[in-house]
Amino acid sequence: MTERKIRLLTFSTLYPCSVRPGHGIFVETRLRELLKCREVEAKVVSPVPWFFSKNPRFGDYAVMASIPSREYYNGIDVRHPRYILPPKIGMNVAPLLLALGAAPEIRRLLDEGFDFDLIDAHYYYPDGVAAALLAKWFDKPFVVTARGTDINLIPQYCIPRKWIGWTANQARASITVSNALCEKLAELGVDRSKLRVLRNGVDVGRFYPVPQALARAELGLPDGPTLLSVGNLLESKGHHIAIELIARMPDFQLLIVGGGPDREALEQLARRLGVSQRVIFAGRVAQDRLPAYYSAADILILASSREGWPNVLLEAMACGTPVVATNLGGIPEVVAAPEAGRLVDQRDVMHFAAGVESLLQAYPDRMLVRAYAEGFCWQATSDGQLALFRQIIANS
Repeated sequence: MTERKIRLLTFSTLYPCSVRPGHGIFVETRLRELLKCREVEAKVVSPVPWFFSKNPRFGDYAVMASIPSREYYNGIDVRHPRYILPPKIGMNVAPLLLALGAAPEIRRLLDEGFDFDLIDAHYYYPDGVAAALLAKWFDKPFVVTARGTDINLIPQYCIPRKWIGWTANQARASITVSNALCEKLAELGVDRSKLRVLRNGVDVGRFYPVPQALARAELGLPDGPTLLSVGNLLESKGHHIAIELIARMPDFQLLIVGGGPDREALEQLARRLGVSQRVIFAGRVAQDRLPAYYSAADILILASSREGWPNVLLEAMACGTPVVATNLGGIPEVVAAPEAGRLVDQRDVMHFAAGVESLLQAYPDRMLVRAYAEGFCWQATSDGQLALFRQIIANS
């Protein structure tokens, strides 16, 4: 007899939508890959902070106000209930407010006949904590996936750390995207029997090599050695180190892909170092255009100060581009072969320059880099989720 489909409620504030298509795309990708097995049906509840105006002068707040309350995004039913997030004290009360804002929508789902089997929450704080409260209120089992900052940074704060500990004890399982995050959760006192490592894969159909000359022509780039730095324009992503690196490499140009509050400071740094003519700020780039950027580059630079499992590394490799990245978090689990790239033990321009030099001296065949990335398929992750979810449901 064929087992019935698992009814999954995915819960996270990190989920893309028509207004913010690049927001939390790693959560959507994992869900879409899981749905390919045809043994799961899912709906998504992705709460959004309430804001009173869609006027563009309010910037990101107006963008959030413009998000529809419900839409079918890439074929998946996604609900965006609103919740109140007050300034200053928001961090400590966010889980409760998030849960209260989402509860009516979840009740509506149940009333519509979607009696879900479990809650699959992403990002431990505040999302995972809110999911723990909702699971308690609706008498459902739940799991939480830790993704990086939620475990590497947020537990430094007393109240969030206590919430996270409580949630981990309530959860049927905690999923991490790397062994490093798994160890971090264990250090916080989480029962190891509840920990599962399910790494992110890479969609090798979405990310593929484009002939380098063609990619550069498509982007309007001059031909020549090119470094690439991808991520939000924040200090923690290390774009400033990539700019300092270019100042030491007069034959190279640098592509920076991403948006964020540090753009003006990074542009000023490039001018101060006399490299602004060789640093190109591409802004935010849609997913379907990223293969051209990855393929145009000779090396991806990831000079982060903290990471869980950075998807940009495998995306670059799937396009044939090796990487030089900080040796921290889950990065060593991604960059684990010479053809993948080099790891840098200290996050400064001198060590990154040495890493780039080492890679250039033994630059790998780009198809070998692509083949390495192909080893990180999604199938194992989907199989692991399916087995875990069925086990939880059977024991509920």
